[in-house]
Amino acid sequence: MSVRELVVLGTASQVPTRHRNHNGYLLRWDGEGILFDPGEGTQRQMLRAGVAAHDLNRICVTHFHGDHSLGLAGVIQRINLDKVPHEITAHYPRSGQRFFDRLRYATAYRETVDISQSPVSADGPLARSGTYTLDARKLSHPVESYGYRIVEPDGRRMLPERLAAHGIKGPDVGRIQREGSLGGVALDDVSEVRRGQRFAFVMDTRLCDGVYALAEGCDMLVIESTFLDEDEQLAVEHGHLTAGQAARVARDGGVRHLVLTHFSQRYTDPEEFERQARAAGYEGELTVAHDLLRVPVPKRR
Repeated sequence: MSVRELVVLGTASQVPTRHRNHNGYLLRWDGEGILFDPGEGTQRQMLRAGVAAHDLNRICVTHFHGDHSLGLAGVIQRINLDKVPHEITAHYPRSGQRFFDRLRYATAYRETVDISQSPVSADGPLARSGTYTLDARKLSHPVESYGYRIVEPDGRRMLPERLAAHGIKGPDVGRIQREGSLGGVALDDVSEVRRGQRFAFVMDTRLCDGVYALAEGCDMLVIESTFLDEDEQLAVEHGHLTAGQAARVARDGGVRHLVLTHFSQRYTDPEEFERQARAAGYEGELTVAHDLLRVPVPKRR
């Protein structure tokens, strides 16, 4: 049975707290696991969340600030210690190659696994699998940063009433799907497009074109909301978003499920992020993330 869910490993921003680990997010997408922004302590959070090194197929780093990447050393060494049998691909800004190399070889260990490096240097597609395309878009932060977007190809939904009207049943249903027409009846006459699911991951950034492009039409948007709206000037200065800004992006992009995360340690009431997001006009499903939370990706429309 396919599983599509977000496993939240950490939700703090620059400074972890008693209740929030540094960043870390695992997206389970059918049989694959995509680890985003493994900050310090991610390996231990994986253990607490029941996530194994064998579950990982890709690692996507948005940028090389420590709260988004210091966990790479431990995660990579655990992958090798556990002798993960499949290839794992790492995506990260090409401009941070020296940081990736330092983290990958931070200490001595025995390499047993092929970790393929696929750095990002421009907007566009990074990889394609049987069930998704992985794209990147540049963000606006003091160091080069990219957000990631996963798009499932569109499929077809067969319409029973139209099939019945044309007398198509049994093996002929599969035949018209494969061949595109049957006895003068086109596939479009008995089916409709089933839109593929879309997921986006947006971390440290100011508002910019990349944020809107990543969020557009998403079923789930995981996005930083480091600051509350009253501290918007701080957010702009440091290259971050507020809860209200993130919510307006989701509202304007038609996002179905908004996941707010990456919270400054200065705030003690997580409910205020939800209140400000709602005040900004977002009416979809909303989650203010906490560590070790599991959030299902919404079912297809």
